[in-house]
Amino acid sequence: MRDDEIIERVASRVLRSLEPRAHTGSHEEFARLTREAGRADDASCMWCRGRGECHRRRPVTTRRILDAGACRVSARYPAGAVENELAPCIDHTLLRPEATYEQVARLCGEASQHQFASVCLNPVHVAAAAEMLAGSGVAVCTVVGFPLGATTTEVKVTETRQAIDNGASEIDMVIHVGALKSGDFASVRDDIERVADACGREALLKVIIEAALLTDEEKVQACAIAKMAAADFVKTSTGFGPGGATIADVALMRRTVGEALGVKAAGGIRDRETAERMIQAGADRIGASASIQILRESGPGTP
Repeated sequence: MRDDEIIERVASRVLRSLEPRAHTGSHEEFARLTREAGRADDASCMWCRGRGECHRRRPVTTRRILDAGACRVSARYPAGAVENELAPCIDHTLLRPEATYEQVARLCGEASQHQFASVCLNPVHVAAAAEMLAGSGVAVCTVVGFPLGATTTEVKVTETRQAIDNGASEIDMVIHVGALKSGDFASVRDDIERVADACGREALLKVIIEAALLTDEEKVQACAIAKMAAADFVKTSTGFGPGGATIADVALMRRTVGEALGVKAAGGIRDRETAERMIQAGADRIGASASIQILRESGPGTP
């Protein structure tokens, strides 16, 4: 059986085990209205909370559109710099518990200088980062239920609301891994949906599946549920688990979610070649603490 057939079968089982989503009808109506000559637009645009920020939130997809023949893309002010480089794909990350105020300030300065997609920090640093990055075009991303995913949904929702109030516009949440491995898909979906509701139109939601703890079937299940629960991205790893991002996991996650969601590769990405291979496998975002080193390195085959 081909990989695509396995993904379709596993995802279908997960979806059948959960009641239909309330927006299924609108999804079908959108497809009907936008279908032409057998082709339909990506229905995820219906619920996108980042309108006017495709160049920053989905830079790889934006480049694909330009390569296909578009001469312009729109961007919401302030757009920030748009580079033909890796920088707009990178979440410049500092999640170490011992991170100092000076290190946080340096991270924000580097992100503004290089126009990374975001800085990804622990919640305690969000307010300071938002103040430092105001008007820079760089998003403030923080983590929820991190790193285990084993806090209650109510705590995750509270963390999310507080982070948004403090200036975060991107939320990376960890799923309840134990519930997924127990086959309790409804609890996993409810956990994600409630955080997605808390994000509303104010923040992008990335769902960390901690792939190193999962079988391939469970990775497909997690991604299918995240897609159903209206997440914006799926993400490989916390960087604190037993393993980080792999090419195989990124490719599997991309095949599972299609173009409806972004894919973020994180954990163990320390050089440009690895980052570029992750993007080639289907990643839209790279989470890295070695972001400056990645940008400084020459690409494969270049002097």
